Amino acid sequence: MTWTPERRARQAELIRQWKPWEKSTGPRTPEGKAKVARNAWKGGHWRELRELRRMLGAEFTRAKAITEQRR
Repeated sequence: MTWTPERRARQAELIRQWKPWEKSTGPRTPEGKAKVARNAWKGGHWRELRELRRMLGAEFTRAKAITEQRR
């Protein structure tokens, strides 16, 4: 469902009147706080794994070149 520009403007105005950000309290329980603390961690090792994959690929290419030279 796509919203028309008029519908989008109306919804934006309703939200400005509603002000949900003023009612937000965040997590209150220790469990909730622990869960929220992990939000930024999603996929946290992806960059490290990607760099490791590149390093291993380069090492494999180098080893393959050395092996072919000895033949």
